[in-house]
Amino acid sequence: MKINKISVMTGLALGGLVAFSNMATAQDQKQGGGGRKGPSVEQRMERMTEKLKLTDEQKPKVKAVLEESQKKRQELFSDSSVPREDRREKMKGIMDNEDKKLKGILTPDQYTEYEKMKQQMATERKGKKSADEPKKE
Repeated sequence: MKINKISVMTGLALGGLVAFSNMATAQDQKQGGGGRKGPSVEQRMERMTEKLKLTDEQKPKVKAVLEESQKKRQELFSDSSVPREDRREKMKGIMDNEDKKLKGILTPDQYTEYEKMKQQMATERKGKKSADEPKKE
């Protein structure tokens, strides 16, 4: 009888660990967008609204531009037939197009601040990439 109780307790403990690890993984995936994906449209809108002080008139226009770019990026990454160099070039085109459209929506001061935000994010990404890469000795 003791063996059954120990087995049951062990099973419950292991089951609990598995359940909690799955919830933690799901939470991680929800928060950061994970891996190479970057921030979601909603996260970008939130950041831009806060930093650039977007007006109520600008918000839907900016969101439409971000959603269009996100859709194009997803299509590009889902197409495995595109070589890496071509993908990089097409990604640059998508980002340039996004910038051009945003420049038409934002005020000159907002666009200047947007450029600073982009630069800061690029710096953060490079720092994160080098921290993630294994060190060579």
